[in-house]
Amino acid sequence: MKPTSTVEAMIPKGVKDFLPINSVKIEHLKNSLHTVFRQWGFQPVTPPSLEFLDVLEQGLGNELKECTQRFDDRQSGKLLAFPPDITPQIARVFATRLKEAPLPQRLCYSCRVLRHTEEQAGKDREIFQSGVELIGQSGPQADAEMIAMALECFDRLEAPQYTIDIGQVEFYRGVLEALELSAHQLQIIQQDILRKDSSGLKQHLEELAIQDQQKEEILALTRLFGDRNILDQASAVVTNDRSKRALEDLHSVLKTLEIYGVDQHVTVDLGELRGLDYYTGITFQGFLTGYGQAVCLGGRYDELTSGYGCKAPATGFAFNLLNLLFSMRDQLSLAVQPQTDILLCCEEQEQSQAHQIAQQLRKQGYSVCIDMPRTAEQTRHYAQKMNFTYLMTVTASDQIDIEKLSDGSHTTVVKTALGDGQIRL
Repeated sequence: MKPTSTVEAMIPKGVKDFLPINSVKIEHLKNSLHTVFRQWGFQPVTPPSLEFLDVLEQGLGNELKECTQRFDDRQSGKLLAFPPDITPQIARVFATRLKEAPLPQRLCYSCRVLRHTEEQAGKDREIFQSGVELIGQSGPQADAEMIAMALECFDRLEAPQYTIDIGQVEFYRGVLEALELSAHQLQIIQQDILRKDSSGLKQHLEELAIQDQQKEEILALTRLFGDRNILDQASAVVTNDRSKRALEDLHSVLKTLEIYGVDQHVTVDLGELRGLDYYTGITFQGFLTGYGQAVCLGGRYDELTSGYGCKAPATGFAFNLLNLLFSMRDQLSLAVQPQTDILLCCEEQEQSQAHQIAQQLRKQGYSVCIDMPRTAEQTRHYAQKMNFTYLMTVTASDQIDIEKLSDGSHTTVVKTALGDGQIRL
């Protein structure tokens, strides 16, 4: 067996091989999420894994443009790109293929995306996303539906302690709207706010020619996070109408979440500035206790579909399946493992009968493999290592020995009973 370092060197940095032990967990996560999506009335779509770069970029903010993987297409002579996010693709599909369809449209997906990352960053370049987009409906009811649905996904996954942090990018935009700051100055301020670095932010604000009231409003962004009482504190700090409207919107969303009965899992963070060039209102992030990265991202993006010629209000969210996989490693190991129902073994002269029995069992819904010729001890060892539930031995007589591998118990049945569907393992 090759050393791990040699194996890892055979694939590009930032991507992974997933063996059965993790692949079944990813499928479990995906299927669990899509169960919730279907129950809330969302229909699946599958966008392509390649797009023309110039078309894709119509729906990408600056941050996503910078991490887009692109290459020349020898067929068309144009630049192609691997999508770094699914939402812009859904926006294109809606604006070009569904613009005459009734509104709202509820669409869901599970896809992989690729993102360029710096080699030193050690981040995944390939991201597994499962998410939903609600297009054609505005207002707090739609935003609350997305948050409540994401929380139900956590319940479906039987996740441990979890929270969703809600922000409102219009609150921040209202605070900075009247300031005449350069892009560089804005970037420094935003980084301080994201880090909750109040001392650093205060120092940088002292270097700017802005009023004391404006400085106080910006400084407040580093401490305006917590329960819903934060909204009252924020209302006492800001004076501009844009920020106050954003607070009213948040109040309405939180009130609707009370109706859903999920408000106990929600916190507010008015200093959340993620996706400023992408989102237009409510944003939210889902976290699992003890895991530092968000496992779910979502929010409102009312301007995105207009880039493809058909403006419509929209909101949605996506789960990062790999973050879920790594953050719920122990729970998933208990919940799901690679498993096959039956390993069927026989003498060489019984091969024909073994294939008939396997076919009959598969028709009854069981997963069945026929083992290669080897000793009974080798077969049992293989079955245990590969996590089979039952070992069936076909003999020249009219009987089949069934061993339950978890406890070694044996049952003997006649072959005709399997064919008649009379046996329930």
